[in-house]
Amino acid sequence: MRRSTFAPAALLTFVLAGCGSQAGSDGSDGSDTMSPSPPSSSCTTASELNASDSGDTVCLAVGDTVRVGLDGTKSRPWKPVTTEGTGLEAGNSGIVLLPGDANAAYQAVSAGTVRLTSSRPLCATETGKVSCKGVQDWSVTVVITSG
Repeated sequence: MRRSTFAPAALLTFVLAGCGSQAGSDGSDGSDTMSPSPPSSSCTTASELNASDSGDTVCLAVGDTVRVGLDGTKSRPWKPVTTEGTGLEAGNSGIVLLPGDANAAYQAVSAGTVRLTSSRPLCATETGKVSCKGVQDWSVTVVITSG
């Protein structure tokens, strides 16, 4: 029987590439408290966010609503969306019908900056199957302006 070492080596390279910490775009470690900042040219408007929006900055005005819909699976579930910062208030996100999905809704109630985050395993977590300790992180920065 001939064994190939390419697939495990490629998988290990992929998993290790997703590990470790990542510095912010300004070179900081991201641990500073978030404060309101004016919208920048990299700021987009969106009322619905999904997994492909990770890393984006979204601008809202007070009174706007944003919904998050992360489609996961039973073996690779998203953790509930968490917030860090001020300016958003949780609302009714509806019913999550599929195991592994994470849904959330927020209304902009005051000027501020909020970081929305979630994560899920990179590999399926099925008993008796090959798995890994890698994690797929998701985050979006929401900047809320008063006018």
